[in-house]
Amino acid sequence: MNRRFVLLAAIVAGVLVALTVSNIRYSPWTNTVARTVDQRGPLSEGERANIELFERVSPSVVQVAARSAAASPFAEDEGAEAGAAASGTGFVWDNNGHVVTNNHVVQNGREVAVRFASGAVAQAEVVGVAPNYDLAVLRIRNTRQLPSPVALGSSSELKVGQSAFAIGNPFGLDQSLTSGIISALKRRLPTSSGREIANVIQTDTAINPGNSGGPLLDSAGRLIGVNTAIISPSGSSAGIGFAIPVDIVNRVVPELIKSGRVPTPGIGIVAASEAVSTRLGIEGVIIVRTAPGSPAERAGIRGVDFNSGALGDVIVQADGKPVHRLSDLTDQIEQIGAGKSIRISLKRGSQTRDIDIDIVDIGRS
Repeated sequence: MNRRFVLLAAIVAGVLVALTVSNIRYSPWTNTVARTVDQRGPLSEGERANIELFERVSPSVVQVAARSAAASPFAEDEGAEAGAAASGTGFVWDNNGHVVTNNHVVQNGREVAVRFASGAVAQAEVVGVAPNYDLAVLRIRNTRQLPSPVALGSSSELKVGQSAFAIGNPFGLDQSLTSGIISALKRRLPTSSGREIANVIQTDTAINPGNSGGPLLDSAGRLIGVNTAIISPSGSSAGIGFAIPVDIVNRVVPELIKSGRVPTPGIGIVAASEAVSTRLGIEGVIIVRTAPGSPAERAGIRGVDFNSGALGDVIVQADGKPVHRLSDLTDQIEQIGAGKSIRISLKRGSQTRDIDIDIVDIGRS
């Protein structure tokens, strides 16, 4: 009797399990019909502004590929060695087919191509480079249906904390938008030419290899800088990116379009390094020597006496502004430009005197 009961109970249990599985299989929770999409509310004001900025500016942002010999176009490694391809970003400057990018993107390239947001590819030629500012200007050979130039802003109006946006091609991923803030102003950035760019913009907007030469924008979609470098041990964005301020760009680019080069204004001095000034406890630019025939020599500026080791003149002011280091002096000289004069204050011993000195294009000497 017990055995029959156990067998019957097992059969009943099996039937119940089968029925339960059948019910689960066809229960509402496992229905294979697609769920209804929930409607969202309207986009926030900030989201709408970001979308509008990207849709308006991105058609004017291009991918720039420079290659030598047998390199493949549009490679993803920016700044490649000779014989390889370099890829970066650029943007439409005017209606005449000029595109602005970084010098280091195109410096090794014999052939340059530009890819637009539409996917169209055009050949371009380098019309001018400015290594001192890491800027280059290209000209597109076919300017039909060219996107509108990027609107210009002013870097002199920028405030730390305001929004910043970058559009570019990081790692070859075209038309990427990143956002952040202006982290700092008036940074100094060394270039491959051995000079420094003054008043550089620092931003935490993500900038990676491939972004170089692309626009840094304000919240109105205006150009405020050209992205050029990052500080990162890994080679990827670490939230410290730098952009050449648009006020410099707007001064340099017309010169490159006009003559293919930018004058290097100077007065003809060789200055001691900041390390030497610091060791001697001197604030200003120590003159080591003057170039023969230069405005500095003609003005009677005196360098170091190597026989006695005595210092000569120290420049402590330029155009009414304090000079703490060489970049302070070169910044003022570049703002005034070659062909004009600048008033500088010289300290020799305990005496200080002011002189007016001509600025010349030392790049041609």
